[in-house]
Amino acid sequence: MSARSKSIAVIVVAAGKGERAGADGATDPKQYRQVGGQPVLTRTISAFLASGSISQIVPVIHPDHAERYASLQLADERLLPPVHGGATRQASVLEGLQALAPMRPDIVLIQDAARPFVSVALIDQVIAALDDHDGALPTLPVTDTIKRSLDGQDVATTEDRRQLFAAQTPQGFRFGPIFSAHMRSGTVRREFTDDAEIAEWAGMRVAMVPGERNNIKITHPEDFARAERILGDSMKTETRIGTGYDVHSFVPGDHVWLGGVKIPHHAGLNGHSDSDVALHALTDAILGAIGEGDIGFHFPPSEDQWKGAASTIFLRHAGDLVAKRGGRIVNLDVTIVTEAPRIGPHAPAMRAVIAETLGITVDRVAVKATTNEKLGSVGREEGIVSIASASVELPRVD
Repeated sequence: MSARSKSIAVIVVAAGKGERAGADGATDPKQYRQVGGQPVLTRTISAFLASGSISQIVPVIHPDHAERYASLQLADERLLPPVHGGATRQASVLEGLQALAPMRPDIVLIQDAARPFVSVALIDQVIAALDDHDGALPTLPVTDTIKRSLDGQDVATTEDRRQLFAAQTPQGFRFGPIFSAHMRSGTVRREFTDDAEIAEWAGMRVAMVPGERNNIKITHPEDFARAERILGDSMKTETRIGTGYDVHSFVPGDHVWLGGVKIPHHAGLNGHSDSDVALHALTDAILGAIGEGDIGFHFPPSEDQWKGAASTIFLRHAGDLVAKRGGRIVNLDVTIVTEAPRIGPHAPAMRAVIAETLGITVDRVAVKATTNEKLGSVGREEGIVSIASASVELPRVD
């Protein structure tokens, strides 16, 4: 079962008071303090909203932080109302699991709110590992030599660091087993340090995937300075430009799909999918900007599964590839060349469909139309041409 066919929920654990990170005199809990001009919790939630695989996100917040959370003004149909956490992290996660239980997702990812730099690529790695494991978490090899002491003063032994790994989040699990494990864990006199430990205790098979050095957990005041440095490095970007061109001939029919909008017409467009010439050109423009081939490479017309498919599927895939590279779409420009039908009345709806499909604002999308002044095959109304360009920002690799 692919990630697209699974229901994948996220619990963002933000119920702590963040007292250790406030030792520098700051009054706000760490998850509400700003990094790069944006609250930590906003960055963390936005990282998961950037993934096209996520179905629901439930924030677990402290009962005293309702106004602080509301001030973030986060809005997305996948973002559920926050629930109140418990006295411990373990209790807070259980509150999140109970909130998700009526929806019964296939997979749940559990994320510390104070890890704002988790990437879409890391999220996808954790999800992929759940194909043949009950649980998965990102880890980093321990590079320091680790000493064990019984009294905090004298060394008792030296650990074999080759067998030691530092755990990160998101930690992912099949929903049913981890919910059951969390319910049972409350009956034992033991404090679990993370959800993977609960899974291990319950006998679940937990896989490790490579973590990321920048996926830090903000815990102490100095971590904010490090977070600012990471953000500064990540903001070094380069702009890529891609172009796309597509043409489809007319065939008998009663409508055409253009820009994701169904438009009545005395003919249809010939093609394997819905033949949306505008979205095909736009998809190629985005793929070209990131050097990922063309639409035919990703969605071969020889494959029956794409027969009659909505071209928004192709466009969304291109947008997901940009997100996986840590990039963003700056603006899109598409021109439709046709004698008929008239495009102008439908342009606002096209812009809205494109923006919604890619998760960007409408002001980043331009849809224009022109005729071919009765010249050539388009002028003879034998088909429609579309030309598109895309501007994309990607992290710069020096």
